[in-house]
Amino acid sequence: MKTTKIIEKDDLLRADIYVTEILDTYSRSQVKKLFTEGKITINGEIIKPSYKLKEGDIIEIIDDTKPFIIEPVNLNLEILYEDDEVLVVNKPKGLNVHPSISNHEISLVSFLLYHTKNLSYKGGMDRPGIVHRIDKDTSGLLVVAKTDFAYDHLVNQFKNRKTKRIYQTICYNPFSENSGTINAPITRDPNNRTKMAVNPEGKQATTHFKVIKQSDKFSYLECQLETGRTHQIRVHMAYIGHPLVGDTTYGPKKNPIVKDGQALHARLIGFYHPITNQFLEFEVDPTESFFNTLTLLDLN
Repeated sequence: MKTTKIIEKDDLLRADIYVTEILDTYSRSQVKKLFTEGKITINGEIIKPSYKLKEGDIIEIIDDTKPFIIEPVNLNLEILYEDDEVLVVNKPKGLNVHPSISNHEISLVSFLLYHTKNLSYKGGMDRPGIVHRIDKDTSGLLVVAKTDFAYDHLVNQFKNRKTKRIYQTICYNPFSENSGTINAPITRDPNNRTKMAVNPEGKQATTHFKVIKQSDKFSYLECQLETGRTHQIRVHMAYIGHPLVGDTTYGPKKNPIVKDGQALHARLIGFYHPITNQFLEFEVDPTESFFNTLTLLDLN
């Protein structure tokens, strides 16, 4: 695998933090090994992990680890839209979007490879078609690129905040206001790379929220992403004292209300079609598990 990127102003971090973010399926020791072996360079020069990235730097990462084979699997997933350029799929809760070095289990990619031979590999050989992601235990909609042109077009839309993404979630504690905006930069937790954290050195992250219904202990929310950082809604809500129900990573670790992960659903996605430039918008209801939790907490 060879990754080459031009550093932009939103990426001005230490080199090791930046590499850990873009190689998010790698362990800390795997990233350290790449630095030790001189497989990470800036402008053609081998660098130390502590190097502070500057705008315009060209970073190159080379990993010659032998790739694994992803087998196509028919998962009978719901496809809301498909043409020659893109498709929109409803990912169920409990399914990874793509495999990783440490986890080769069946993923959404397995289904995509079964469903079509036309997928863009610009995001990596292990991530055909994948433009953006949602967590394993988050359900809902993703747009998939079938051509390289569509991939570039969609990546640019996400980068420039031209897409529309609305989530529904259930969190702890009631709100004193009916709506609000959280502006808090996010990066990897320096003490635990499997987690993210609000940190002044992180990338800008903005989440808008609106209360749908609440009780004296819980709230049912709609969240709209302006940016798309890893675990953004989960981190932001925990940061303001409203961790998501079922999220044992950022919320209560003992006796969670639900046992199958955070109550979070990607309900709506909107984007401009790469060819027609028409704005397309798709919506899907939360899972039965999500509705059961609403009933359990008297929020429906």
